[in-house]
Amino acid sequence: MIKHHPSDETLFRYAAGSLEPGPRIVVAVHVGGCEVCASRIGEFEAVGGSQLHDIEPDELEAGALDRAMAMIEADEAGRRTLAARPGLPRAEVGIRLPEVLDECGIGPWRWIGPGVRWSRVTLPGDDNANVMLLKVRAGRRLPEHTHAGHEYTHVLQGSFSDARGRYGPGDLDEADDDVQHQPIVDKDGECICIAALEGQMKLRGFFGRLIQPLIG
Repeated sequence: MIKHHPSDETLFRYAAGSLEPGPRIVVAVHVGGCEVCASRIGEFEAVGGSQLHDIEPDELEAGALDRAMAMIEADEAGRRTLAARPGLPRAEVGIRLPEVLDECGIGPWRWIGPGVRWSRVTLPGDDNANVMLLKVRAGRRLPEHTHAGHEYTHVLQGSFSDARGRYGPGDLDEADDDVQHQPIVDKDGECICIAALEGQMKLRGFFGRLIQPLIG
């Protein structure tokens, strides 16, 4: 049972298309398996559509239609270019990833500490999005940290806990700079998550400072 969901603000930004690409892909993974959040997004989209319907139309500026058509053609040309490019590299990560990640590049697992591995996730058309897969050994305690911005973490397999509760498969943990925590993976198996950062994670302690340059 899914117990932890994105905030309404995040779901609204997702529905409005204003959520950054990294967090958007993590929220999309969650929404793909969460009927509650999918329904909530439908409500936000309906409200947005109703507001658009009630807005009095303005006359178009001269040349506005031509500019809009040029933008559509440029977008279509960009999509054809992306489609013609070779697929992004994908490494075998050991689990079946959600379909929403099928077009993403998946890097190999890399060591960042005892019992902790990470894999870079590359988004089509956005090489700068800070998205990663994390695989953590059962019972492993992660470095204590806070955030400069928001961190979105969706559990794909296994579970972890911190002072705010327990997060299992399908749960999404949304943390901001008011949250300082130290996740601990449950002892019954390794935990695999997909995470995206808006801003940076600020790790504490010697081990945290050691691996900070690897995570960003």
